[in-house]
Amino acid sequence: MRKTLLLLAVAMAAMLNLSVAGHVWAQSELTDGTVTKVDNSASKITIKHGPMKKFDMEDEMTMVYRVQDAAMLTAVKAGDKVTFNAERINGQFTVTKIQKAK
Repeated sequence: MRKTLLLLAVAMAAMLNLSVAGHVWAQSELTDGTVTKVDNSASKITIKHGPMKKFDMEDEMTMVYRVQDAAMLTAVKAGDKVTFNAERINGQFTVTKIQKAK
């Protein structure tokens, strides 16, 4: 009985660890892109980017995103190469992190 409980506890801990690690990895996945437009008044940014597997987007495309924090828009301008992270927040694609590419 003790062995069964111990094995069950180890299995549950392993599943929890994999689930947390997978979630962190998905959140930190950055996408390369080029800013084509910054709309400060609407807190939106337009980015031409490659595939985004976490959203099942397999082709290059240009999309308009909301930004999680309007201050992000002061760090970039049209024409800048960037890396960014986007999440679906309240049903809308939202940039949660953006930085100029090096």
